[in-house]
Amino acid sequence: MQLVRGLYNLRPDQRGCVATIGNFDGVHRGHQAVLGQLRRQAEHMQLPATLITFEPLPREFFMPGDAPPRLTRLREKLLAMRQYGVERVVCLRFNRHLAGLSPEVFIREILVEGMDVRYLVVGDDFRFGEHRAGNFATLQAAGARYGFEVASMHTFRFGDDRVSSTRVRDALSHGDLLTASLLLGRPYAMSGRVAHGDKRGRTLGFPTANVYLHRASSPVAGVFAVEVEGIAGAPVAGVANVGSRPTVDGTRTLLEVHLFDYTNDIYGRYVQVSFLKKLRDERRFASVDALREQIHADAAHARDFFRR
Repeated sequence: MQLVRGLYNLRPDQRGCVATIGNFDGVHRGHQAVLGQLRRQAEHMQLPATLITFEPLPREFFMPGDAPPRLTRLREKLLAMRQYGVERVVCLRFNRHLAGLSPEVFIREILVEGMDVRYLVVGDDFRFGEHRAGNFATLQAAGARYGFEVASMHTFRFGDDRVSSTRVRDALSHGDLLTASLLLGRPYAMSGRVAHGDKRGRTLGFPTANVYLHRASSPVAGVFAVEVEGIAGAPVAGVANVGSRPTVDGTRTLLEVHLFDYTNDIYGRYVQVSFLKKLRDERRFASVDALREQIHADAAHARDFFRR
């Protein structure tokens, strides 16, 4: 899969595609339905299946410091996209210039002159351009004028409501990992590289792999039973804390994972941590000894979860 950052990096031989546009945060089942239609049409037209997305996400640009927690960083999104047949991702820098483009200019400069889109797949609620003034009808009219087809995907529903990134985020914030996994089609996971920490876990008898999240805020918080991929042939079970570690005066959100029955050196490895069950919220303890006692209880609870 190719990643192209900005239209100025798009080579002439990379123009002409079947495309979809969006944040695709979480790559949930609604997104997967769009990508399935994208892939089928791309195969039919023998053109690359292309995703047009943005960094930062528009809400992060318009609401710095107050945007909803991101479900997937760009790298996590790219890894998920590979599973659904996306051949090229064009990542546009979302800035004041892009935000101020009228729908007509966005279509002409990006979709037509920039990428030569031949077929466009969007969700039925897709909005774009300055003040979100563009919609499916805008695209259809432009397609008739410029010679590209436009197809919409009807809202993908699960239960009584549509599948959305907001709904996934809400389930995660309430510790409802089962609902989140049903909306995503897989357990919720976060990825990152294992880094050196302050080694405090060793003094508590529970050495941890420390993963910096590189996001403004986390959609999950607390203590979880987890599985870790990327260090062995099969997932390794463990217990993880996502939070700021208030008992030891931590200052930033960190993902710390204690692996069960695994002692190999994994510093520098890129891992994926899947959250399977929430055990409790993070909280401040009166002493380090009280924290150590709770960690023993958390580990026992997680081991019991895996046994069952």
